[in-house]
Amino acid sequence: MTSTAHLETLEIEPKAPATATIIWMHGLGADAQDCYSFPPQLGLSPEVHIRYVFPNAPKIPVTINMGLIMRAWYDVTGVEARGEDEKGIRKSAARINQLVTREVGRGVSTDRIVLAGFSQGGAMALFSALRYPEALAGVLCLSGYLLLQETLEAEVNTCNAKLPIFQAHGTHDDIVPYTLGRGSHDRLQEIGYPVNWHEYPMAHQVCMEELRDIGDWLTSLFTRKQMNNV
Repeated sequence: MTSTAHLETLEIEPKAPATATIIWMHGLGADAQDCYSFPPQLGLSPEVHIRYVFPNAPKIPVTINMGLIMRAWYDVTGVEARGEDEKGIRKSAARINQLVTREVGRGVSTDRIVLAGFSQGGAMALFSALRYPEALAGVLCLSGYLLLQETLEAEVNTCNAKLPIFQAHGTHDDIVPYTLGRGSHDRLQEIGYPVNWHEYPMAHQVCMEELRDIGDWLTSLFTRKQMNNV
């Protein structure tokens, strides 16, 4: 376990020096271990030298869970207002941005960095990536949704106006409803984002088919980025 000034992280290093990074955020009440088992299941070539960074969200009281203290990227006050803790959202985005800056300091350019996450973590990946001031490689949002939609068009950074997005959702999700994920996809498409949408007959979870699809998307993404840099 390593730490920055604000976030602890678990990390998986490639065998050769990292040339790409995926920063992967967990969901509400989980921790960095929750997504730690994903990389070996993606089927990526070892020739893509990816560092995986799994940060821990801070521990805060969560209103919808009777004020219990747990790891969360922002407070959730109710089913209809899950994305409206603006202060918490922006504070977490700043911390995620610090992790991106740290990766640049470790030799990985921003256009080789993907922000990823599940549920609340996916929502934060979308929020942070679309507003990041330098071009990123892409964003993975699994069973997540758009936060603070009313500010999106005003705050989106032109560097990431065409950011590749992989978005996936379970059609039987009873925690983050399918309609919320699909509605977020539709909104992103409306404003011009190239969203690669996937849906699976599952609940609020991640399945093997989804992980294989993610692996295929990442392979294409990093191969294309590599060719563009030649």
